[in-house]
Order: sequence, then structure tokens, then C-alpha cells
Amino acid sequence: MNTLAPRGFVKVTSVRMQGLLLLIFAKQMHLPYIRNIQSTYIRTGVFGYWGNKGGVSVRFSFYGHMVCFLNCHLAAHVGNALQRVDELEYILETQEFDMFDTPHVLDHKVVFCLGDLNFRIQDHGLHFLRSSINGGRFNLLWSKDQLIMMKKKEPFLQEFEEGPLHFQPTYKFDRKSDTYDSSGKKRKPAWTDRILWRVKPKGLPSEDDDGEDEKASTSTVNEEDEDPILVTQNSYTSDMSYGVSDHKPVIAAFTMEMRKCWDTPLVSVSPLGVWSADENPLLTYTVLEDFMSSTWDWIALYKVGFKSPTDYESFVWVRENDLPEIDEVIQVSCMSDIYNSEGVTRL
Repeated sequence: MNTLAPRGFVKVTSVRMQGLLLLIFAKQMHLPYIRNIQSTYIRTGVFGYWGNKGGVSVRFSFYGHMVCFLNCHLAAHVGNALQRVDELEYILETQEFDMFDTPHVLDHKVVFCLGDLNFRIQDHGLHFLRSSINGGRFNLLWSKDQLIMMKKKEPFLQEFEEGPLHFQPTYKFDRKSDTYDSSGKKRKPAWTDRILWRVKPKGLPSEDDDGEDEKASTSTVNEEDEDPILVTQNSYTSDMSYGVSDHKPVIAAFTMEMRKCWDTPLVSVSPLGVWSADENPLLTYTVLEDFMSSTWDWIALYKVGFKSPTDYESFVWVRENDLPEIDEVIQVSCMSDIYNSEGVTRL
């Protein structure tokens, strides 16, 4: 957060299940258009009772397009490829959100699936693996990568895309080094850490929807789609400089092109007049679109460069007596100590 905040990013939300963590950050300019945020998790370790394996996910509406991020940690060991497929399919089918139109992960228009998927490289011996890696001949290993092999067999995996593996396998390393496992076990290197994406195929209905659903083509704009979306992967690589884990982090950058289904914030907030520490400052807010508001809603004052919605300097509750109408300008009086810190701030 200390690294991203100076670059204009704010933490939107996070979800954790034991060591499995998913954090969502967004540029401040996008925050008013990220709505209906929900998170969930599901365990698959020890017959579903232990959260050392499983998946955590966050879904939200981004300019009106339904997006879901899923972080998974699947079963280990080279002989458990089928179990990994079963676990991933189970996570995709059983994770639920309290949303009528997108109750499951695959109902979303765009899904990013990432994490320690734990798929290994089978059949090849350790010497061949290491010599191919040292020579930069990664393509010699692709045909025996279990995830690539399983994608040829499993229809649900075929809906996901992945960029070419033009970086060396990211597991297993001696900690604080770029040396593959030198212990007595000498585990074979593998691309265990992956980033996949899926754009909802055209005409594919939601599991709980009998009517027409959003239409989209996988990673390409479909001219028949009323609200098409294009996802392009710009880079897919790893960072070998990190040594705190026996895995190396995998990094992907994407561009999402879409038509904004809405470009108006739900609420507009403005200071009224000149604020002074000598008197209670005033502000106004206006509800611009219909949404489920509450007298528990609050307005906060932030320092420029704030890290998350909870990183406020002070806050005030909205008007308590009733709920505002659309376009109604509401005036709120704040306590004089709402503005008692140095620096540049914003509502």
C-alpha cells in the first residue's frame, strides 16, 4: 500500500483465507464506478474443512461490467493433476455471491483466475528440465505442462486463456536465491503460478438465468454485443529478484477496452464556502442515481494520497431524518474538528 498509494492507487477491498490473500487496488479516478463489491472464499483442503487449499474471490461492477478475480491454491504434487482440475471446477461452480444476475464466478463478463494452481511438468527428467531452462528453451516443456495438457481435455478450461510461458518455471527455489531446489527432495521445476483470464462466451446464460444474458466473445469484441469488452494481455512474466519464498512471483498486465455502461457517480460531494477551524464547516451532497442508500452512509475527509476507504482523517454521517431524492441537494454541518490536520485533503 505504501508503494501503490503515491502512484494514485487505493485499496478497494481484500479477502483472506489462511495464507491465501487477494487484494484489489484501483486508481482513484475509477473508484466512483466500482460498485456492488462482494468477496467470498471456499476451502478444499482436507475434504473441504481446512483452508490451506481453496479459493478466495472478489467481484464487482466496473463501469457496469461484471468482473471477478479468483485466487486459488490447489492440491500439490505431480500426480494430482486430476484433483487440481476437480478442485478448480468445484470452486468455480460452488462459490456464490448475493447477486441476482451474477451468482457464480463464471456468470461474470470477465474472470481473472490466478494463484498457485500447482500444475507440474510431467514425464521429463530433472536433467532435461534444468538443461532446457538454462538454455532458455522453455517451449520444449510446454507439451508436458499439466495445465496445457488439461486444457485440451476439459471444456471449462478451454474457455480460459493464458499467454505463452516465455519465462522460466517459478517453482521450486531455494529461498533468497535463484537456484532451483537443492534439497534432498530435488523437486522438479514447474510453472505452478499462473494467471488465466476468461471473457464470457457469446450467448452463454447464467446458471440461474432463463432469459437472455450478457453476450461477449472470448477476448475479442463481438459486434452483436450491445456492450462488448476486449481483454488484451500486454505482458506475462516473473520477477526473479524476489527470494522471500520458494516461488517467484508472476506478473501480468492487461488492457480492458469497453463501453462505459455508466459514467455518472452515484453521489456528488462538495464543500460549501470556505472552511475555517473557527466554525462548523458545511458541505453538500447530491444523489445522482438511484441506489440503496442508508442513514448509516457517511462522508469522509481524506488526505491526498490516501491508501484505502478506511484511511480517513475524519467523517460525518449523512442526514438522519430521511433518505434523499435523486438530484436533491442536501446540506450537512460538520463538527469543527473534522478539519484539524495539516496537508491537502479531499472529500
